[in-house]
Amino acid sequence: MAFTVQRRGTLEYLCADALSGAVHGFTTRYGGVSGGSLSSLNLGVHRGDSPENVWKNYEILGGALGFDPRDVVMTHQVHSDVVRRVGRENRGEGLLRPVPGDFDGLVTDAPGVVLAVFSADCTPVLLFDPVRRAVGAVHAGWRGTAAGIVRNAVETMRAEFGCAPEEIRAAVGPCIGPCCFETGPEVPAAMIDALGGDAEEFCRPAGEKYYVNLKELNRLWLTRCGVRTVDVSPDCTHCQPDRFWSHRTVGFDRGAQAAVIGLIEN
Repeated sequence: MAFTVQRRGTLEYLCADALSGAVHGFTTRYGGVSGGSLSSLNLGVHRGDSPENVWKNYEILGGALGFDPRDVVMTHQVHSDVVRRVGRENRGEGLLRPVPGDFDGLVTDAPGVVLAVFSADCTPVLLFDPVRRAVGAVHAGWRGTAAGIVRNAVETMRAEFGCAPEEIRAAVGPCIGPCCFETGPEVPAAMIDALGGDAEEFCRPAGEKYYVNLKELNRLWLTRCGVRTVDVSPDCTHCQPDRFWSHRTVGFDRGAQAAVIGLIEN
């Protein structure tokens, strides 16, 4: 199981074998109409971009993946562990009207609803149960990772849709890698407090600092929940600032990648 690069003109996005059967993609910076420091496929609505540019960028991505921007439901991310169930009545939240509340994860079993989470070093995780026909999307910064937001997403899919964890497939998208995510001791301490000694393998000491592997920590959460199939992207956003936005590289003057997923509408 692996990630593959998809291109349509100048648009570039990544797809995961594990999510085959669901409309999905992890975007890069390439293929949109935004300019300046937001060049070019900015999908964040709070990055200082014009609404017209953001809408056009969703039209471009939707044209490639097969969804209408009006069907998108967005998060309002605050580095929480909160996961929200949404349906067809929520379509347009984020692009056409405000998002009601703060949450970093979304789940749905409604065909034609496209979930979107955002990143610029944090970890995007997409989930798909082909048996119960349900999907999820999670933004997992280090605080969300320590709080187990991917566990909460799996548990919400089980409680709301009857999903069996062993049937759920997951993909951990591009984020800052263990090569670059240098932290103080508070980050590994939070991971070890949450996950026990198994987390130590993914928190490499380097003098007074640590290099933390958010991708593998989220995989650890998923496998503990019973998820058997997990694709993990090898891409580091900090290592490739021309291809991905990286908050650690440029700060707040940047756009945002999106990870999107939805069920094919029959």
